[in-house]
Amino acid sequence: MAIAVRDIVPFSMARTHLSDLVLEVQNGAEKIITNNSEPAVAVIDAKRLDHYHRLERARIHLLLLEEIDQSLADVEAGRTVDATAGINALKRARKAAGGRAAG
Repeated sequence: MAIAVRDIVPFSMARTHLSDLVLEVQNGAEKIITNNSEPAVAVIDAKRLDHYHRLERARIHLLLLEEIDQSLADVEAGRTVDATAGINALKRARKAAGGRAAG
């Protein structure tokens, strides 16, 4: 859904006409409230917000599954490191990078 000029509402107008704004949003509109002519917040229906949150959780789960697949492929290909050795290598690299930045 594209945002139209009529969906951009100054804060002062939103405050004055809040009940009208709520009705429009409940009927499917999405509004951007501005403060000093800059976008400040978006107003959307609560059900739509819940839907957006579910989509984001699903996206995160898909990304995790992709990382798991890549990790399994690394294990099958023998691209592994002992956990303790790997952590120690990361600590040494971090310490060396911190020393260069400070010096």
